Amino acid sequence: MRFTEFKFDDRLMEGIDAAGYEEATPVQEQVIPHILAGKDIIASAQTGTGKTAAFLLPLIHNILKNPTNNNSISALVVVPTRELAIQIAQHLEGFSYFAGVSSIAVYGGGDGNAFVQEKKALSGGADIVVCTPGKMLSHIKMGYVKLDGLKYLILDEADRMLDMGFYEDIMFVIKHLPPNRQNLLFSATMPVKIRELARKILHHPIEVNIAISKPPDQIVQKVFFIYETQKIPLVAHLLKEGKQTDVLIFCSSKLSVKQLTRELKRLRFNADEIHSDLEQDQREEVLSRFRSGKLGILVATDILSRGIDIDSIELVINFDVPHDGEDYVHRIGRTARAKAEGSAFTLVTPQEQYKFSGIEKLMELKVPVGLVPEELGETPVYDPAAFKKKSGKKTFYRKK
Repeated sequence: MRFTEFKFDDRLMEGIDAAGYEEATPVQEQVIPHILAGKDIIASAQTGTGKTAAFLLPLIHNILKNPTNNNSISALVVVPTRELAIQIAQHLEGFSYFAGVSSIAVYGGGDGNAFVQEKKALSGGADIVVCTPGKMLSHIKMGYVKLDGLKYLILDEADRMLDMGFYEDIMFVIKHLPPNRQNLLFSATMPVKIRELARKILHHPIEVNIAISKPPDQIVQKVFFIYETQKIPLVAHLLKEGKQTDVLIFCSSKLSVKQLTRELKRLRFNADEIHSDLEQDQREEVLSRFRSGKLGILVATDILSRGIDIDSIELVINFDVPHDGEDYVHRIGRTARAKAEGSAFTLVTPQEQYKFSGIEKLMELKVPVGLVPEELGETPVYDPAAFKKKSGKKTFYRKK
């Protein structure tokens, strides 16, 4: 199903087109029509199935069509961690770029400036607030959060929030919301506690169960465990060693894209970049050169990568580990198109090991480990549990 079939607001469609979204994932196809129809949803969907866009896109559309007029918060997206809050806020920024929908991420660990910004948004009203339960509870207790006009509540990764002990915080927040609202609950698993929570907050919900997609078998995957300082030298080595002429490199930030492209050009590689800081005509010019074969290496961010639909790409390099399984499958799926073979290499630093292990677990696959050249020095051992603890006191090496 194509996104044009949902008949989203034209301003939202501009953001969808800019992000390169064309075909909906199964969870998006099943969930979006029900959300647009105002139904409550309980969805069993793991990270990596496209669930974030599944609730954000209809949410933005509904807010554009039925704006809140009393300077209140329109929608509350409650998530377990600051990392997920930041990630969803980034997706929001991209989708609503042309729509003028206001949003803010509210989570713990910020400084005084962050608190001032949060208080201003929560007291003056914002279209969408993405928050962690404990932080929102703290703001509500201070008495200035405008929730009287709220229309939508989304609980994302609900099972994880309950596992982390957030049940009481969630119920505290919910008690301060208007009873007449649309509720969306997403959870990777459906234990008894989630069912009980659903019965308390959902009204005649539609149930959806979705499994994650898998990468095509013809893609040759490899993972390289390295330190941050070894990333660019390894990319240069892989590009020199390989015979691929059409290479797509993904970075998780515009800054990484710019730095890597600058370094590749310095090393005399035929490389260029594409990201949201470029004007539309500049992006089209870069893509045109890449499609025609005049440009051999394209460095891109995720937000624009979905518009890169080119059958000739022979190699995909994940310079940074993708946010989740969906992004991983989508990134490496840019190669091995039209039944051709292709390669996909992922560079993983110690800080990214736990995230990558989660993607492997979600994909139900074990990516073969690639060999790092000896001249790059010693490399980290693969120990995601150890690095998750962020001990910082031990040095982990793999001996050559």
